[in-house]
Amino acid sequence: MEDGKKPMPKTEEEWKKALTPEQYKIMREKGTEPPFSGKLLHEKGEGVYRCSACGNPLFPSDAKFESGTGWPSFDKALPGAVELRPDASEGMERTEIICARCGSHLGHVFDDGPTSTGKRYCINAVCLDLEKRE
Repeated sequence: MEDGKKPMPKTEEEWKKALTPEQYKIMREKGTEPPFSGKLLHEKGEGVYRCSACGNPLFPSDAKFESGTGWPSFDKALPGAVELRPDASEGMERTEIICARCGSHLGHVFDDGPTSTGKRYCINAVCLDLEKRE
């Protein structure tokens, strides 16, 4: 990882104590928050979006864009911040995004982004904290 932090394994009981019930359902059980419900959906502040479970820096604020899908969307992740895994759940072929540090589910990435990367990292807002630049 870019920041030199080592992965942080926890038991599921430790995660249940550390996360809210909504965060646990989404981040540890691969749930999804309702569209247009996330606190960071319309956030325009500058800084770095971090994993709300472990603090790992995930996305630069300048990578965020309005996708109209109901979830915060980014066109790129920070180097080494996330891992991508095939996901055939819900009868669809998708690519899951997990935090490279703690292994928490964040959302999915799609190849329909509007920028030169062609990517749309569709992230559950409950999985993110914005560390604003002063």
